[in-house]
Amino acid sequence: MEQDLVDILLATYNSDIEYLKLQIDSILCQTYKNIHLIISDDASTQQNVKDVLKEYEQKDSRIEVFLNEKNVGYINNFEFLLKKSNAKYIAFADHDDIWYENKIEECIKALKEENVDLVYSDCHQIDEKGKILNESYLKYKNMPIINGKNNILAFSRHIAIGCSTVFTSQIKDQMLPFSQNVMAHDWLNVYLASKQNGIACIEKPLFGYRIHSSNEFGGRSLNQNLNKWKSENENSNKYNVFKKYRKERVINKAYLSGSKMCLEYRDKLNLHKDERENKVINYYNKLLKSNVINFKFITYNKYLSFKGIGKRKIKEIMIFHFPIISYIVYRFK
Repeated sequence: MEQDLVDILLATYNSDIEYLKLQIDSILCQTYKNIHLIISDDASTQQNVKDVLKEYEQKDSRIEVFLNEKNVGYINNFEFLLKKSNAKYIAFADHDDIWYENKIEECIKALKEENVDLVYSDCHQIDEKGKILNESYLKYKNMPIINGKNNILAFSRHIAIGCSTVFTSQIKDQMLPFSQNVMAHDWLNVYLASKQNGIACIEKPLFGYRIHSSNEFGGRSLNQNLNKWKSENENSNKYNVFKKYRKERVINKAYLSGSKMCLEYRDKLNLHKDERENKVINYYNKLLKSNVINFKFITYNKYLSFKGIGKRKIKEIMIFHFPIISYIVYRFK
């Protein structure tokens, strides 16, 4: 029986050559053979990155490489890749991970058996040398395990890293063209799938997700990002600096902007309107105005909490609802 084509979309920019080769090799060694690896390099300044990509393209007919003349940025580069896709199924890939040979096969099997629009999987978190740091990324990050349709968590928070997802062309078509408010393509595809045929989680590691010093976000925990903020502001003990970080980098960038993006696409595509989604937006907006304390704990429990959230809940409630206390804790611990 002929396999359905899967487009694997890989964005590069001044990628580490060793990591890049390992990733491409792992993709080419998938047990699921009917794949099309589409790579878009975002005007790397390192010529060896472009050279390696063209070498791979010449060696394997399943690879197609595009070299951007100008740097368009991470989000726009993935939009470009999505526009180049014509397959029934699409998978996002990071340039520095390592896929296990059954990743695509397992995901396609789950997509069909569960009859959903998107699946995402667990992964190992690995270091620069490929050593496993955490057996389960989902447990390490206290991420939700979601199956089915219309889960509010797909709207209220980012639940799946892009490189863990495989989704249908219907979702791809709905994503395009990107609006100006698209801040995370891997939040958007999960949300759109959840609003329609649903999503499914594969609770076993199907790849190694690499964390290293060059990661922009790279799987760091909230605590690690706060420590990063503290090191960047070690000469400033002012509460106003922390409030700005909390407002702009945490609540707005990591939460509210994603929910606003989903709301825009919901209305544009005339998808089911859920009153809970408006309440999430109102909740985040009120948090932005809270400088000392916010008592909307019930709202948090309804729309952001989930089974297995663990200590992440304490940290989020602290920074959301008790900014002055969280400042003291993370500033002076």
